[in-house]
Amino acid sequence: MDLAAVALPVALAVIMLGLGLGLTPADFRRVLAHPKATLVALGCQVVLLPAVCFGLVNAFGLPPVLAVGMMLVVASPGGTAANLFSHLYGGDVALNVTLTAVNSVISVVTLPLVFNLSARHFLGEGTELGLQFAKTLQVFAVVLVPVVVGMCVRARAGAFARRMDRPVKIASVVILVAIILGAALQERANLLDYLRSTGPVAVALLVLSLAVGYWVPRLCRVERGQAIASCMEIGLHNTTLAITIAMGILRNTEMAVPGATYGVLMFFAAAVAGLLLRRAARTSDAGGAAPVPDDAAKAAPAPDHPGKAAPAPDRPGKAASVPDHALPESERP
Repeated sequence: MDLAAVALPVALAVIMLGLGLGLTPADFRRVLAHPKATLVALGCQVVLLPAVCFGLVNAFGLPPVLAVGMMLVVASPGGTAANLFSHLYGGDVALNVTLTAVNSVISVVTLPLVFNLSARHFLGEGTELGLQFAKTLQVFAVVLVPVVVGMCVRARAGAFARRMDRPVKIASVVILVAIILGAALQERANLLDYLRSTGPVAVALLVLSLAVGYWVPRLCRVERGQAIASCMEIGLHNTTLAITIAMGILRNTEMAVPGATYGVLMFFAAAVAGLLLRRAARTSDAGGAAPVPDDAAKAAPAPDHPGKAAPAPDRPGKAASVPDHALPESERP
């Protein structure tokens, strides 16, 4: 039996279990609390982004199998790295958690749909790479079931779930690196050709994904923190899922190359995007009037009479001021 067929789904299940350990039913209820931001971000990720990717792979003339692999990347939900980058650059992390949770569930339907349509277009009718019903069930098993199990553990053993949060995140990064290295070694003979083919498309897709993720919500008047969360969620995909489906379920290493390329580049792109957004925020803040500190406002009370200066605060070594009523009548103002 092919090791990848067993190891990769198990590895992905561990990662999705870790995601579930950090989720509660309240995360899904946030959809009702932030309907506009959530719906705009999901619309970008589920509808707009696949259309953008489809245009890019055609414009760059990507080979059919690699084109399907790139479509598989954009059909994957946001990864847990989106939460980290959102936190680092002032995003609404609660919205990230909500988007990751909701998108992980609906991707059970949307991912096979996008894959089947792109496979039919690029690979032709009757291809053996199609994600048929049995394989759709496999995707369901490795994506949704571990998330539900993790949520159940969180509900019944909250302290244990919190203790496991950091180790599972570290394990997720290690697993992702191992999967990317495994895919690179398995395709080392063609690796440079693949990178030349998929690298420019991956960079263009990253730039457009991050831009769409931020500016479309802003144009829809979503507040800045939620727009940053959307930007990271739409730009940083769960590439482990895309690679696992390609190598572990479809048994096609070449189709996993776009996911590996995107998975390496997305961290650098997200860091650059975050720095640019932070610089833009500082420039915007610098253009406004500086607020007066509350303490300074309290230290300077308004004068009792119009046109009369406020009394200076007492200083050590200086005689205290005498009230008007204590002065002799001739010296009173």
